[in-house]
Amino acid sequence: MAIDYEKLIADLVRPLVIHADDVAVQKIADDDDKMTMQVLVHNDDLGRVIGKNGRIANAIRTIAYASASREHKKITINIDAF
Repeated sequence: MAIDYEKLIADLVRPLVIHADDVAVQKIADDDDKMTMQVLVHNDDLGRVIGKNGRIANAIRTIAYASASREHKKITINIDAF
């Protein structure tokens, strides 16, 4: 059963932000064992997604890592604003 990482990450990020319609998650690279995801949020919401000392971003990454490890993959999540 393949996991839709774009939906998983979007579902984790959307409740955190004010501008939920501006959240964009896309897969940048997908190899056999590595995957890179890009999360774009509104500039005003960047601090909400990263959190104090990066705690929220690390929590999102931990959940994604755990999901990816079930499929023997490594996942990298880049968070940026537009």
